[in-house]
Amino acid sequence: MTHKEIVKKSHCHPRTVRYALRKLKERKLLIEKMNMQDMRQIIYQYRTIPLQEPGKVDPPSGEIP
Repeated sequence: MTHKEIVKKSHCHPRTVRYALRKLKERKLLIEKMNMQDMRQIIYQYRTIPLQEPGKVDPPSGEIP
């Protein structure tokens, strides 16, 4: 979705949406893609696979980290 589409669907102020998008990008939960039909727009998409910190290994199930 574009910024404009998110504003329209969420009924939030554009500044609020920009802030939320920035926070999600900082946490690497969003992917930004260029809109090939209009290169002035960015399309935002959820990241489907959670990122893992380099060198960090998930503990086996049942163990507390």
